[in-house]
Amino acid sequence: MMYNVKHKQIYLFFLFAFTFISCRQNKRPDVSDVKVDIKIERFDNDLLAGKRKSIELTNDLLSEKYGFFYDDYVHKMVGTPAYSNVEIINTLYKDPAYNDLMKEVDSIYPNLKPQEEGLTETFKYIKYYYPKVIVPRFITFVSGFSYPTPIGEGYLGIGLDTFLGKDSKFYRGIIESVPLYMSRRFTPENIVPRVAETFAHEELFPEPDVNRTLLSKMIFQGKILYFLDQVLPETVGDSTKIGYTSDQLGWVQNFEADIWAYFLENNTLYQTDYQKIQVYLSDGPFTPGLGENRESAPKLGVWTGWQIVRKYMKENPNVTLQQLMVDNDAQKILNKSKYKPKPK
Repeated sequence: MMYNVKHKQIYLFFLFAFTFISCRQNKRPDVSDVKVDIKIERFDNDLLAGKRKSIELTNDLLSEKYGFFYDDYVHKMVGTPAYSNVEIINTLYKDPAYNDLMKEVDSIYPNLKPQEEGLTETFKYIKYYYPKVIVPRFITFVSGFSYPTPIGEGYLGIGLDTFLGKDSKFYRGIIESVPLYMSRRFTPENIVPRVAETFAHEELFPEPDVNRTLLSKMIFQGKILYFLDQVLPETVGDSTKIGYTSDQLGWVQNFEADIWAYFLENNTLYQTDYQKIQVYLSDGPFTPGLGENRESAPKLGVWTGWQIVRKYMKENPNVTLQQLMVDNDAQKILNKSKYKPKPK
């Protein structure tokens, strides 16, 4: 009899587990029929290969293949319009530091299959929600740590030198211009989230000019992160989406109620002085004035806005993603979210 009870418990456990997993997977729409197959173009490899040809021929080949991107790369990312394409490319080929960086990129990224798979999945979801979206060309390059994910006419660039891994020897040498709290996110796993974030901000949902209050900016940024919740692969965690360490994510989760109380008690939500509110929106190693021993997380307004939007969508299940993203009434979203985090 005892054996039968245990057997039944085990059966029920697996039935529950299967049901839970199935429900979790079925929360997302089926995008198997959405026609997206992303192949990332390796401008960095083509540029390196051109070193064995005449510079004039290389210039012609790159200009024909990459069009607007090539012009932007030469005259905005690594050079200026004051010099010709050939002069700028020749300078790059002769620069030992640039060549060392190119070799490092080539060794870390012999291919980009994981990123292509991640972007294909992401843009399938984007196309599902926004069928008229035109998927850009994705082009990799090296610019000397200046441009992670630039967007231009028909393309979205991926600066592979800004995704070498947080312990790259190159980042230790540029700590004055790129502090460690930024370079720790320069990892291969960040390529897909950062590309999706850039596309969302620049192409799909530019911030309205009327957003002046901290609350309106919090909700706007929260909507972007909620959008990433819906389109990024489910393997991408919250800390990666917002750019937190695991400790920072734990901190905001533990002190969520205190953070919200701080905003309310200091009448910060309706402040419009950007100098005063940017500390809650901008990146950094921590948020000044909150927490002890500089252990607080940055971007507390962004984090809180994200939680408000998540709560709003949970409380209002009939609201679609498309309706959410065009709704700029931050006060309504806050009110209808019933957001009141409880102290832990």
